[in-house]
Amino acid sequence: MSDDHDDSPIAARVRELEAMLEEKGLLDPRELDQVLEAFAHRASPANGFRVAARAWVDPAFRARLLENANEALPELGLSMGGGLQVQRLHVVENTEDVHNVIVCTLCSCYPLSLLGPSPTWYKSTAYRSKVVSHPREVLEQFGLTLPETTRIDVWDANAESRYMVLPRRPEGTEDLSEAELAAKVTRNGLIGTAAV
Repeated sequence: MSDDHDDSPIAARVRELEAMLEEKGLLDPRELDQVLEAFAHRASPANGFRVAARAWVDPAFRARLLENANEALPELGLSMGGGLQVQRLHVVENTEDVHNVIVCTLCSCYPLSLLGPSPTWYKSTAYRSKVVSHPREVLEQFGLTLPETTRIDVWDANAESRYMVLPRRPEGTEDLSEAELAAKVTRNGLIGTAAV
């Protein structure tokens, strides 16, 4: 059984379900731990960095990513699978006029396979509640001040859907390779709490 000591009601229910499945012989806790460890090992923000960089250099990939990210990810050897349920990934693009930021107001749903483990602040009640009602203030706390004319869209993740922001490509990077561009991307840029 997992060693997760989360005291939330959902975590308690998961632990009860794991125990029940183990007792009935339907779940081998060692196999579950191996699957979870393998998934966590592959989960990295470097995956999201690669996705953003490819979208910046390949307009056709960018269009496919924005239309249906789950279908575009395998082109880079990535997916939203790995758990009991495949989540739908929505990639939202920052533009000159619109800035996107993601949150999960109910818990901390997050595209783990593309962004790695979520930052502590992403799971905090303060971030989850305030970014919805006062996104501009929250972004300023992260050091991101946007023009008043920029619309801020907040995307609320849930159990079935995850979001990732496609940041604007930094100016003056036209001569950089895809790998060099990927090195400029940050996890906070993919969440929307920073520019790239």
